[in-house]
Amino acid sequence: MPIKNDVVIGKDVKIWHPDLCNFYGCEIGDGTSIGSFCEIQNEVKIGERCKLQAFVFIPRGVIIGDDVFIGPHVCFTNDKYPSCSQGFNCLTTIIEDGVVIGANSTICPGITLGKNCRIGAGAVVTKNIEKNLLVAGNPARIIRRIDNE
Repeated sequence: MPIKNDVVIGKDVKIWHPDLCNFYGCEIGDGTSIGSFCEIQNEVKIGERCKLQAFVFIPRGVIIGDDVFIGPHVCFTNDKYPSCSQGFNCLTTIIEDGVVIGANSTICPGITLGKNCRIGAGAVVTKNIEKNLLVAGNPARIIRRIDNE
């Protein structure tokens, strides 16, 4: 069973193909939509009315606010220096309300994406992004400030 018994799923959550997803030990907020082939690991919290496209990977230590869009193939990471033989150092990554993350982006561990920021497709985000900024590239750089109405 790909969705374990310890997953907390809110009201009106749509999981498009539950048999093709892996969820364990996470919380998914009301009204959230999750595409096929997503993996959401232990201790992840996803807010309300979020939309996760297909093939999103979210490891332990990620906290996602409300009204967040995550494009297909987005990958979050949670350890700056992963190793097979050394210890594991899980860092917390925070995605604030209203963030949009474009397809194929990589979000490095231990950072905060500020409210309403936009991450361009294919970006590699290596540091905190302030609210209302558009960033893109590898590493992600500021493109412009967003006027949020």
